[in-house]
Amino acid sequence: MNAQFDSKAAQLRQVARELVAPGKGILAADESTGTIAKRLDSVGVESTEENRRRYREILFTTPGAEEFISGVILFDETLRQSTRSGTPFPEHLKSLGVIPGIKVDAGAKELAGHPGEKVTEGLDGLRDRLSEYVDLGAQFAKWRAVITIDTANGMPSEFCLDANAHALARYAALCQEAGLVPIVEPEVLMDGDNSIEVCEAVTARALNKVFNALYEHGVLLEGILLKPNMVIAGKKADRQAAAQEVAEATVRCLKRHVPAAVPGIVFLSGGQSDELATEHLNLMNRLGPHPWELSFSYGRALQAPALKAWAGKEEQAEAAQKAFYHRARCNSAARSGDWSEAMEKDQAA
Repeated sequence: MNAQFDSKAAQLRQVARELVAPGKGILAADESTGTIAKRLDSVGVESTEENRRRYREILFTTPGAEEFISGVILFDETLRQSTRSGTPFPEHLKSLGVIPGIKVDAGAKELAGHPGEKVTEGLDGLRDRLSEYVDLGAQFAKWRAVITIDTANGMPSEFCLDANAHALARYAALCQEAGLVPIVEPEVLMDGDNSIEVCEAVTARALNKVFNALYEHGVLLEGILLKPNMVIAGKKADRQAAAQEVAEATVRCLKRHVPAAVPGIVFLSGGQSDELATEHLNLMNRLGPHPWELSFSYGRALQAPALKAWAGKEEQAEAAQKAFYHRARCNSAARSGDWSEAMEKDQAA
């Protein structure tokens, strides 16, 4: 290894560790323009650039949230926006000790020849885009792959898993080349009627493919974070597993398939309710110690109460910030297994 590589590797390790610092997790505020439009529409707010900017500014300027939030994943538009006072969002976040990140994939598209399955696009031109994002202040990145479970139709296929693992590994290698910590997100969707046992088996297959591909691409595992789904039954399943069962199955699957060199695992909430996502994380950390930090990278599960409280009304901005602070505080407590239902009942605690 040359000195330049050693220096870059040290930087990647440091940023990865900072993102999963004790008591902290990541805010995913990287919704695409289409997705954020749906979220805003749900509370009667038009999706203009200013409304999108203002909503995210409310989150990013929440007093004290930096106690619990280590990093924020931004969308391309948001990375280029500023606070009302004219401070670029990345600069504002860094002033609080919060690390700016960027979503870099171009979304999941139909996988040719495999109806019902998807592959994430966005590798073309990625090297140049990463260079620009570094110049704009980003220090980490995210790429999401989606895996559909449909056992009746043979999904996920081996080819789908291979295609997405290869794309995730290429993305991760390009990120590390650019000096960005890649968040690797192979999401097994929870939309089907599958059992928790099927989810565990599919998650295991996906993780094996991903880490084999990362190894083949020469990705430094100490300089990445994994953003997986929790092992959970599909929404349409006949039986929903108890929270303790979800925690045990998830930890078991991760211990079998995620190398200890990975510094942290930052879960996605995958459509779970705010409190359930927190409870699951809390129970998993109570099963520790683990070889990696178990943290969160939640979008809706951190934002939903704040969005509902704000609903486009400027006079409600402070209430929205209190709601966001509360969810961030609860998830921070779950990092060490110290969350309780009593915390949920007392936002002022």
